[in-house]
Amino acid sequence: MTHVSERNSAGSNGAEGADRQPWTAGAGRGMRKRTATYADAGVSIEAGDRAVELLKSKVKRTTRPEVMGDLGGFSGLFKLNTSKYKSPILASSTDGVGTKLVIAQQLDIHDTIGIDLVAMVVDDLVACGAEPLFLLDYIACGEVVPDKVAEIGAGIADGCRYAGCALLGGETAEHPGVLRPDEYDVSATGVGVVEESEILSRDRVEIGDAVIAMRSSGLHSNGYSLVRHVLLGAGRMRLDSVVDDFGSQRTLGEELLTPTKIYAKDCLGLIEETDVRAFSHVTGGGIPGNLNRILPANADAVVDRSTWRPQPIFDLIQAKGRIEDHEMEATFNMGVGMFAIVSSDDADRAMAYLTGRGVEAWQVGEVIEGTGEVQMMGQYTRG
Repeated sequence: MTHVSERNSAGSNGAEGADRQPWTAGAGRGMRKRTATYADAGVSIEAGDRAVELLKSKVKRTTRPEVMGDLGGFSGLFKLNTSKYKSPILASSTDGVGTKLVIAQQLDIHDTIGIDLVAMVVDDLVACGAEPLFLLDYIACGEVVPDKVAEIGAGIADGCRYAGCALLGGETAEHPGVLRPDEYDVSATGVGVVEESEILSRDRVEIGDAVIAMRSSGLHSNGYSLVRHVLLGAGRMRLDSVVDDFGSQRTLGEELLTPTKIYAKDCLGLIEETDVRAFSHVTGGGIPGNLNRILPANADAVVDRSTWRPQPIFDLIQAKGRIEDHEMEATFNMGVGMFAIVSSDDADRAMAYLTGRGVEAWQVGEVIEGTGEVQMMGQYTRG
C-alpha cells in the first residue's frame, strides 16, 4: 500500500529540518483529507475475484484423486501416492509461450493460448518419462478483465485435461503502468513423477535404435518473433488474410493461433507399450538443437527429411523471409513436435500404437555411431 502525504511548511523558518516532526499516517488530515485506494492505482480486487469465480467450474474438471482442498487457498495441496513407486523422483518444468501472445492479443482470441502454455510445460516433463501431476499458472495483465482472464484460464484448464494433470492453483496479477490494459503475459510451472529406475535419458540410447517422429500441429509456440517480422512486418500480410495453401478458407491468424499439440498421454502410453529409450520435445532450437540433447557422446541421429512434408506455414515463412534452410531448422519444428527413440525391434509397434491414438508418426531415421550430432539428410517432400 502506498501512502500519500503533503508536508506543510507553515511555521518553518526556512532552515532545512527546522521544526520538522516525524511523519505519521494521520499527519495533516485535519487540514486536508486525502485518501487513496488500490482501485485508484489501477488494481481491481473485485475483478480478480470475479475471474476466479468464472474459472472454478473449468478447474474442477482437471482434478485428480490426489488433489486436496479447493481453489482459492493460499497453496495447492497434492497427496502423492508413494506406494505406487519404489523410488519416486519428482520432475519439474517451467515455461511461457513467448510472443505468440501478441497474435492472440491482436485477434482478441484468448481461449487457446493456455493450451500452448500447458503443452510447453508437460511435454518437457514427459521427455524424461515423468507423468505430469499438477500445474500452477501465472497470469500478469495490465487490467483484469474477468471474461478475458476466464478465457485464458479455460485454455489452461483444457490443456491440463488433455495432459491428465491437475490445475492446482495459480495467480492473476494486475500490473497497471507496466503493461497496457490490453496486454498480458502467462507462465506456468508443472510437477511430475517418475520411478527412478525408469527415467529416460541419453544413457539408455543405443546404436541401431529407431528414431520416430510425431507430427506437430504447426508452429507450436516457438519462433514467433521471426514469424511476426517476416509475415506481418516486412511481408505486410494481414492476420485476416485467407491463405489458399492452408485450405478451407483458413486465415493467417487462425493458422498462427493453432494450439500446440500435447503429447503427454501419448508418450506415457508408448512407454507402457514399447521399449522407449528417450523423448525429444522439439521447441526453441528446432530439430537439431533438441534431438542432440538426448544423444550419447558416441552416437549420432540420422534424420531423413524426405520422409515427411512440413506444413505450408513453414514454406510461407521461408519464402516471405528468404530464410536459409539451416536458419529454419534452428528456429522451427518443421512439422515434428516430438521424437521418440525406441528399440529397433519396437519401431513398427510404436508407430502403430501412436497411429491408433490419432498421432501421425513415422520413422525418420536411426541412431548410428558418431559424436553426439544430428545428421539431417535429404530434402523435404514438397507439393
